[in-house]
Amino acid sequence: MAHLTQAQVAHFEEQGYLVVEDLFDPEQDLHPVIFEYEGVLDRLAQDLYDKGEISSTYDDLPFGDRLTQIYAESDKVHAQYFDFSLPQKNVQADTPMWVGPAIFQLLRNEKLLDAVESLIGPEIYSNPVQHVRLKPPEHLCPINEETGHVQLGATPWHQDNGVVTPDADETDMLTVWFGLWDATIENGCLEVVPRSHREGLLQHCHATAATSRGFGRHIPDQFLRAEDRVPIPLKRGGVLFFHRLNCHCSLPNNSDNIRWSFDLRYNPTGQPTGRSPFPGFVARSRSNPASELHDPAQWANLWYETRLRLSQSENPTFNRWKVTDPACA
Repeated sequence: MAHLTQAQVAHFEEQGYLVVEDLFDPEQDLHPVIFEYEGVLDRLAQDLYDKGEISSTYDDLPFGDRLTQIYAESDKVHAQYFDFSLPQKNVQADTPMWVGPAIFQLLRNEKLLDAVESLIGPEIYSNPVQHVRLKPPEHLCPINEETGHVQLGATPWHQDNGVVTPDADETDMLTVWFGLWDATIENGCLEVVPRSHREGLLQHCHATAATSRGFGRHIPDQFLRAEDRVPIPLKRGGVLFFHRLNCHCSLPNNSDNIRWSFDLRYNPTGQPTGRSPFPGFVARSRSNPASELHDPAQWANLWYETRLRLSQSENPTFNRWKVTDPACA
């Protein structure tokens, strides 16, 4: 059992985040995911090679070097190919994604759910706001010609509550962040602002080429208590839990290898997810175990059905922040 101690729960409630070392067994819990993604990279490499976009499949290289070389030669970051969620706009019937069984088993990992239960209770819903991040070294990453910045770099300061729809403002949403490999200051671990979850939802602004490196929605400096930031390096197997209102960002990857991480979210079953067009599922229910989803193929089909439906309709609204907000001028 991996239920948290009272001291750990108290730390989370006071600080808005919690690090749990060695929650996962790297070989038992993480290696199956890595093995599955090696197959995904094989397929991406072959597809790009067949299209003439790369000169080799580079199957003699280690995973991180191979991914970086493929991104660099194709001059594109193929992040969506690996992700187990869909983009927020322009979903097509063939939009790439990966919803493999090893990922599903990790979402339902018993040790992880024990810890989650300690923080949000025994009725646990797997929230569909979830991603894999495979960030190449910034000095080797393709450049976005419009912004002049790398296509996949440091993530700006934000709150997870700020990137979901307002119906989830009262949802007890928990973020679970961990590396498939070590996450270090050099390769771009997260930073958090302790106790920022007590300060409410802060103003977020749309990024431009001049702000936040052109990446996503962010909290401008004037609204942020960034002087109190704390970096959170994590050894492989460790997990960072944080509150939906915790202010956090990631550092740039200044190493020579990829930074590989998952960010998952869970909330009590029945509460809004903040991304209602996307499918979640009951990961644990003490009161109604029969409601739990155990079939990885069924989970994958939920995403495939969602992809088809969204490809045939207008883009749903995911964003609460206006580009013209005077606070962002």
